[in-house]
This record gives sequence, C-alpha cells and structure tokens, in this order.
Amino acid sequence: MNLFNWKLIVVSVLFSGEVLAQEGVVSIQKSLEIDRVLALKKELNKDQGFIKIQVYSGNRIGAEEALVSFKTDFPEEVVEMRYETPNYKIWVGKFKTQLHADRELRVIKKKYPNAFPLKPKKP
Repeated sequence: MNLFNWKLIVVSVLFSGEVLAQEGVVSIQKSLEIDRVLALKKELNKDQGFIKIQVYSGNRIGAEEALVSFKTDFPEEVVEMRYETPNYKIWVGKFKTQLHADRELRVIKKKYPNAFPLKPKKP
C-alpha cells in the first residue's frame, strides 16, 4: 500500500466514530425594568384611540342621507353618526394605524371626495 492509502485509512478511522454535539442550557436574565416599560407602553397605547374617516359634517337630514348612502356603497365598513355641536358627523372605520386609514381613504375618496382622516377626542 502506498502512503496515500494509509493516510486515507487513518483519516477514515479518526472520523468514523460517533460525532457528539455539545449540550447546554440557556438561561435568560431579564431586568425588572423591562416589565415596567412594557406595562407603561400598554397603558399609553390604550389611551391612543383610533383613527376614523369623516365623510360628512352638516345638518341631521344630510347626515342621515350620507349614512344610508355610505352603507349602500360600502356595506362592509363600520359607520356611525355623531353629534358635535352644531353639526352631525358621519365617521367611518376604527383604524389602529395611519397606514390602514390612508389605504381606506383612497378608496372612499373616489365616492366621497371631501373625506379626511381624524383622531376623535372621544373614541
């Protein structure tokens, strides 16, 4: 046998044994401050409210007509009529993000060009 074959045999014998992986335990240590910050963020997000789209503001008769018209045009949307002195307002949706509200606004503006997003004081 030549030298190459001996090297091949030696390497094969050395690497033919069982391959053992290392075992270990991972422990995570987190600060109590993390829990406090998360609780504070949840509390702030709760007070943030939602974004709505206003499609009408005016007298009661116009608001009722706009409400019926909007429900006919967009039956899947949540619509509400609110009274804020001296006008009745038709608000649409309950969006958590400005991005989602803007996407819906683009669709709604095709039929209601005066629509705009707002964050009402009372949710």
